[in-house]
Amino acid sequence: MEMRPPLPPFSLESALKKVRLAEDRWNTREPASVAQSYSENTAWRNRNEFLSGRPAVIAMLERKWQRELAYRLIKELWAFGESRIAVRFAYEWHDDSMNWFRSHGNENWEFDTSGLMVQRHASINDQRIAESERKFVWPLGRRPDGHPGLSDLGL
Repeated sequence: MEMRPPLPPFSLESALKKVRLAEDRWNTREPASVAQSYSENTAWRNRNEFLSGRPAVIAMLERKWQRELAYRLIKELWAFGESRIAVRFAYEWHDDSMNWFRSHGNENWEFDTSGLMVQRHASINDQRIAESERKFVWPLGRRPDGHPGLSDLGL
């Protein structure tokens, strides 16, 4: 059986760790790697798309990162319960015409006993920004530990 710690039931410490691990994985922009955090039969709502299973998640992420270039993400814990976590997030990216965006959203997550996400519900809004308005300017990949989070950035 696959295990993806931290496992439910979540404490404040383990929920914070789960959120940061998810952020780090998404910042790799590697669809197959990201999908390993989700159960084989995971159910998603992502914007207006409804997905079921890892293969659908991988396909959606491949499409996403072909369009959303130079993607950098910050997630922040909003609330947690026994097997659920709510986060808010923002990410910055540009399209193939160098138009910059900051996408803001909320996610509700539910985990099975092995720590794999079985449900993900995401609501996301895109805001056009000037390149000079970017706040997520670390090198591609994991957000450095010293980089401010969403609340620190006033987002």
